[in-house]
Amino acid sequence: MLNAALRKVILSAADNAQVRRVVSKHGMRLGGARFVAGETMDECVRVLRELNDRGLYANTTLLGEAVRDEAEARAVADEYIVLVDRLAAEALRANVALKLTHLGLELSEGLAYDNLRRIVERGSFIRIDMEQSAFVEPTLRLYRRLRDDGFDNVGTVLQAYLYRTESDLEGLLPLRPNLRLVKGAYLEPPDVAYPKKTDVDAAYVRLLETMLRAGGYTAIATHDETIVEHAIRFADEHAVPNDTFEFQMLYGVRPQLQLDLAARGYKVLVATPYGPEWYPYLMRRLGERPANALFLLRNLTRR
Repeated sequence: MLNAALRKVILSAADNAQVRRVVSKHGMRLGGARFVAGETMDECVRVLRELNDRGLYANTTLLGEAVRDEAEARAVADEYIVLVDRLAAEALRANVALKLTHLGLELSEGLAYDNLRRIVERGSFIRIDMEQSAFVEPTLRLYRRLRDDGFDNVGTVLQAYLYRTESDLEGLLPLRPNLRLVKGAYLEPPDVAYPKKTDVDAAYVRLLETMLRAGGYTAIATHDETIVEHAIRFADEHAVPNDTFEFQMLYGVRPQLQLDLAARGYKVLVATPYGPEWYPYLMRRLGERPANALFLLRNLTRR
């Protein structure tokens, strides 16, 4: 879990107009490119190929969320269709992850579903990201709707820090789902999510063990090396096939661990976003991990 006090300072700084101007102008050059694969699709494709060449898989996301205009939501879906087709044409070992609020969920579930379905119909695997707790229910509803409509090339995400997640997982298991398990990065009230890191870690391990035994596909999204090694031991002890799980990590975070796991024969997928709306994403990465903030600050002060 992140250092809450430091995160508050960083996010407050992000709201400062002067700080925002400086980071928005120079952030990619001075360190943001460590976490974001550029502003354009072409830039992103080059990074994805580099990751593939190093033995890593990837997913990518067009950065953005909370679209409140129907035309913009449809334009985002159009961009994702171009992206999905581009990944296939380039024969990249990469797929797409997307946010439903970027496809118009806050306008209507119907709009978000129509946009999502257009993307899923291209045939490539699509991961539906999970957002704040208020969007969990509609996200799972749309995931189930796609599965009911016969689409198997789709997965979603569960957040270990939410109290509800164990029940959500139990309800999804009959689908033999493809699920990414994360700890959770959004600020949630204590009546919704575990406030203590130890409780989040314990919930993550419980959920992980259930998912590995259940026979679906598990994307273990963590940079916590203790949990990574626990997952490997658990899979070995319970004869869980290596092709039923993978490790996922963020672009720019623990890159050596990513390579080490790949060298040991495990599938490692690197979440590699791109797009002009990179600033909020960068601020979230800085808020999540103190080392990320120190990295950017060193670059900002370097001459």
